[in-house]
Amino acid sequence: MFPVLWENGCIRGIVPKAPAHCPVNLPNSITLTRIASVPLLIWALSPRFPWQGVHGEQELIASAIFILASITDGLDGYLARHRGQITTLGMLLDPLADKLMVTTAFILLVAYNPHVMKPWIAVLVIGREFLVSGLRSIASSEGFTIQASELGKLKTVVQIVAVVAAVLNHRWDTWFIGWFPISVKLIAITATYWMTVLSIISAIDYFVGFWKKIDHVSTGKRRSSVLSRNKKVDAVVEAGIRD
Repeated sequence: MFPVLWENGCIRGIVPKAPAHCPVNLPNSITLTRIASVPLLIWALSPRFPWQGVHGEQELIASAIFILASITDGLDGYLARHRGQITTLGMLLDPLADKLMVTTAFILLVAYNPHVMKPWIAVLVIGREFLVSGLRSIASSEGFTIQASELGKLKTVVQIVAVVAAVLNHRWDTWFIGWFPISVKLIAITATYWMTVLSIISAIDYFVGFWKKIDHVSTGKRRSSVLSRNKKVDAVVEAGIRD
């Protein structure tokens, strides 16, 4: 027998004598499900998807996949903080999962609904994601953290609405709830351009916050890390210090 043991929110293993400590805890498992949803989303929005009925089965399933994956984005971080299960693996997987999901969704939508998702919008939003990731990586190496701003959180919410509305607009221009019409196309276009504006503003906000903080970091520390790549210059610097 090789039972799966779950202890203190962590999978110990499926083999005998597995170590009690395991990086694949509950929050990390949720993050992994978000990564696993990426190929599911690609499949759901592909021309080979088997359920492409007139009732919008493809659009509804793809929207459900993206919404559920987006929910896990906040859930894994919440659980990791409140359960004290923040791990190095989680710090690596969480931003990776976010970038994979966002990049996949926008690239697919450029082909799936080009009337709403323009190529330049996809490039701008994806570029913004990698810019923020780069700033956070540099900040981490310098010993400080760039926390998510309120603008960034609002952009994420609008982004979810934009993606889901763009997917649904592939099948419907308008929904009717009783006699009341809801313009799916108008919501998709409005949310997409609002998301674009928020992406630009939040990127500037992140950069300004990073620049103000990086000015307080010792330049000597950064300079020594750069000079250490050059053995000759490093030797000169060491000789000067000894003198």
